[in-house]
Amino acid sequence: MQAPEMKFAGKSEQETWLNRTVLGLGVTSLLADFSHEMATAVLPGFLATLGAGAAALGLIEAVADGLMSLTKFWAGWLSDRINRRKPFVVGGYFLTGGATGLLALATGWPFVLLARAAAWFGRGARGPVRNSILASSIPAASLGKAFGLERAGDSTGAILGPLVGVALLARLHHLPSLNPAFPFRMVFVAALIPGLGAGISFATLVRETPRQASSLPFRTAVGNLPGPFRRALWGIGVFGMGDFARTLMILAAAQRLSASYGTAHAAQLAALLYVAHNVVYAGFAYPAGALSDRFGRTSMLAAGYLLAAMAAAGLALAFAWRISSIPAFLVIFALAGVAAATGEAVEGALTADFVTAEARGTAYGALGAVNGVGDFFASLVVGILWSIASPVVAFVYAATAMMAGAILTLRLKRR
Repeated sequence: MQAPEMKFAGKSEQETWLNRTVLGLGVTSLLADFSHEMATAVLPGFLATLGAGAAALGLIEAVADGLMSLTKFWAGWLSDRINRRKPFVVGGYFLTGGATGLLALATGWPFVLLARAAAWFGRGARGPVRNSILASSIPAASLGKAFGLERAGDSTGAILGPLVGVALLARLHHLPSLNPAFPFRMVFVAALIPGLGAGISFATLVRETPRQASSLPFRTAVGNLPGPFRRALWGIGVFGMGDFARTLMILAAAQRLSASYGTAHAAQLAALLYVAHNVVYAGFAYPAGALSDRFGRTSMLAAGYLLAAMAAAGLALAFAWRISSIPAFLVIFALAGVAAATGEAVEGALTADFVTAEARGTAYGALGAVNGVGDFFASLVVGILWSIASPVVAFVYAATAMMAGAILTLRLKRR
């Protein structure tokens, strides 16, 4: 017996882009980012209380991103071979939320590494599968708007999470006779609530469009990806080689501001700057996707990559010129927010443009793998260069790689 077709505002779910699945994914992404961005905003300060610095933070983020990239590739291909993709995503959200809460138990940076890696494994398992479900539930002409709205929900959570985390830190730091790490541990415990709520939200709100499962083996499925899409991955991958983790940006702001505001206050200010980054991200994610529907994906993507390179160059100048001005860092974080919103909204829509529904799981897995491998090297190299050379050298490297990615993306447009 065939299930009745769901109606939304007088149309079937496939006929309108603003449907239950898109809205449900927006709510889910809001809760998920509320959780892990609450933890991300305070993680550099927590590691400082454990005696770990930039090199340890770079290694943690690099390993987590590398594991996530491998997981995305495998999960995306596997999801194309099964009829039901939804359980992958639900399990990924629950794993990420639970592992983020485990950070509260860390007594050294190796435990942080393990918990962060487990959380990012969950993100890798759910990411390409979630994007495939989203792309299959909307008309092709509205892909940019739908991915932009999902990213807007994601980044709204990324605003609320750090704000709550900073508020908890500020309140708990005033309590007498507490271990310096205790306030951070309470933030990680609080992050469990929205993290697990994301899994519940996806399970109850999102509907999966029926589809024909693929029978292609892994190598064949990857080899069958369209040539234009594989060429696009080159520009995305080169950009990713400089796209370091945002925790390193938070650490950079905290170090520069500590000279004027003290270590504890600077850590809170750096987290609030990250909130500003996410406010800009939330505000620009939907417009970036909608503009790419109108003016083309590659132009928007290259512009986003260029802004990211400018933000990295700004961090290099902040260390070279010993800048400790909040307005200066606000500009840097805002540039990075616009760049992140553009890249994430447009990359998802670009993939759906190039690849048919039957192979989108594999394609989103490939996109996630390329991004993850790039992020792995970026965070690792920036952290090492910061420690053995200087922050200036580290961020100049990042800006150069990002600029190269923008140039390669523009070449794709000409072809």
